Amino acid sequence: MAEGFETTIEAMGAGGDGIAPGPFFIPFTLPGERVAATATAKDKARLDAVLDPSPERVAPPCAHFGACGGCALQHWAPPAYAAWKRGKLAEALSRAGYDPVLAEGFTTPRNSRRRADLGLHRRPDGAVEIGFHQRGAHALVPMRECHVLRPEIVALLPALAAALRPLEALRRLGAVLVNWLDTGPDLLLSTDGKLTEGDRRRLAAFAEAESIPRIAWKGEVAAQRGTAAITLGGTAVNPPPGAFLQATPEGEAAIVAAVLAALPPRLPARGRLADLFAGLGTLSFPLARHGVVDAFEGAPEAVAALSKAAGGGRVRAHRRDLQRQPLLPLELKPYAAVVLDPPFAGAPEQVEQIARSQVKRVIYVSCSPAALSRDAAALRQAGFALHSAVPVDQFLWSAHLESVVAFTR
Repeated sequence: MAEGFETTIEAMGAGGDGIAPGPFFIPFTLPGERVAATATAKDKARLDAVLDPSPERVAPPCAHFGACGGCALQHWAPPAYAAWKRGKLAEALSRAGYDPVLAEGFTTPRNSRRRADLGLHRRPDGAVEIGFHQRGAHALVPMRECHVLRPEIVALLPALAAALRPLEALRRLGAVLVNWLDTGPDLLLSTDGKLTEGDRRRLAAFAEAESIPRIAWKGEVAAQRGTAAITLGGTAVNPPPGAFLQATPEGEAAIVAAVLAALPPRLPARGRLADLFAGLGTLSFPLARHGVVDAFEGAPEAVAALSKAAGGGRVRAHRRDLQRQPLLPLELKPYAAVVLDPPFAGAPEQVEQIARSQVKRVIYVSCSPAALSRDAAALRQAGFALHSAVPVDQFLWSAHLESVVAFTR
């Protein structure tokens, strides 16, 4: 039976929930607040009421906040929220054994996110709902507004829902990944049924009506009326459907600027740079202004797009699964600097080889403070000092933090 209690929030947890004695993790609370809550699990509780609010509490701008799982911290005043985000990076580097001094950092503006993975649900009456999932549940919150996504994405959703209603492939559940490219929306659908020829005609008509260059279904192009393209570092790239992009153009620019600022001040005339986990070349093409870049990536579709865009220039694309086959110390020897942008789990296998190599400078783009802490500790043990650390908050009002951290020896 659920048990109600009153308590005081002592700190913020890594996931953005307040921590009360017990411990209990209670969402939508802030440090110092006295709250009424109901235990829902061994270490979790539901917020029932804020009895003594923090002076840092503000009114959330979005009507969906609290139900929608897309945001966790809209109720926190921006200065305190930003300080907490910076603290996550400082704590990660401290755990690795460093005494960090952080740069000012960057916070993405509202309504700038160009990439969204949204759920689809067909109601009993046949209508289709589109939105983020509820916090801690599979049910959707039908999106009526969003203060994170680009307005163009939100504005497209009613027409998309209407176009999906007659789709035979969508029986009950599905998903749509939206990438807003230079050429407009690029859609990747996933459904619980098979796409029919009639469905393809419907999607083609929708693409024509809404000027959508490409709609794909489970990686297969279902409708195409034009080129899907995005500019990365001044180079036009044709990404595969559902390709990974940095969440916002502004966040991408901040990451690129921090990476370039962390390069050695004087590169050899024929200096070579390694870009590991290169993706589509988000960092490869800007880096190519400073030297020849060997870009390593495991996803074949991304490597193909990167190689085509590079066109035999100063970026050379290599397909390699760096988690299974990291670059070895001898292979790393030619590089004046190694840049790596690993997935959420980090790159322990590759960092181990870097630690054993003669590499003098590592620029690590992180999307997980915990993984960064582990990998940074391995670099410290190999003699790397902390050169710079830049926090980048690309996922507004969430607990996620990206950063660009440079190490030298």
